[in-house]
Amino acid sequence: MSKTLLIKAPVFDGLVVALSNDYDVHNIIDDQERAAYVSQHGDQIDAVLTNGTKGFSADEMSAMPNLKIVSCFGAGYEGVDLDAAKDRRIAVSHGPGANDVCVADHAMALLFAIVRRIVKSDTSVHNGGWKSPEDNFPRLTGKNLGILGLGRIGLHIAARAQGFDMQVHYHNRSERADVDYMYEASPKALAAASDFLIIVVPGGPETHHMINADILKALGPEGYLVNVGRGSVVHNGDLADALNSGVIAAAGLDVFEGEPTAPKILLDAPNITFTPHIAGRAPESQLVMVDLYKRNLANFFAGEPLVTPVPGFT
Repeated sequence: MSKTLLIKAPVFDGLVVALSNDYDVHNIIDDQERAAYVSQHGDQIDAVLTNGTKGFSADEMSAMPNLKIVSCFGAGYEGVDLDAAKDRRIAVSHGPGANDVCVADHAMALLFAIVRRIVKSDTSVHNGGWKSPEDNFPRLTGKNLGILGLGRIGLHIAARAQGFDMQVHYHNRSERADVDYMYEASPKALAAASDFLIIVVPGGPETHHMINADILKALGPEGYLVNVGRGSVVHNGDLADALNSGVIAAAGLDVFEGEPTAPKILLDAPNITFTPHIAGRAPESQLVMVDLYKRNLANFFAGEPLVTPVPGFT
């Protein structure tokens, strides 16, 4: 008898097709529709697929008494109640590394877009406009790039930055011994040392509103901010105030607090460019993520170790 898999986070159709041969798949994104299904069939669900943003709560776990594994499609897992999973002895896996290169590419693309005002220029030309004497934007070559979170994605970003002769600075919970980039002791020190600041840290209590008015002031009026980590890292109100008052020059956000609906205070702010949490999207990345997810499930139900358990779940 095939295992029952409930999908609660948006995934591409190819994943559903790839899983349907081996599992009884129920792809239910609507919250009310999913709750109705769980109320009738919760005891039949063996596995859940979610992501770090959608997460999976203790109450949801309680409604599925025979649930055995929760998997996150992507590296993030901050929305999953790990304590509840441990208490219930539910395995938790995620998908680190599958889209690192793609996210790094997107971070650099956003940086170029906001520094060189690509979107504003495109809109102007489409509306019959042209350049003006005020259109004089900084170059990126030779500048100081700050990376908040020098993990796998951060290292890919740093490698790309070196192609533009940038001096790379970074802040982590601890200094890395395997790189020669400039370590800064705090987010504020990193912002002060940077012309461009790219955020790559995960969400969660430790990073909640790490980028606030104080950090943005340190980045300064010629500083540019890019966030491809998690929206919860940046305080929306402080960022809007910084953009409106010229505390920083511009921002590029692939993620923001409150997504998928962008807060009006950010939509109304000047010099901000959005993308809809797509930094990790690429056909190449999706193929890797599908393979990794399938291997995690297959290993688990075969009684073998997970390929990529979240820390603390082996």
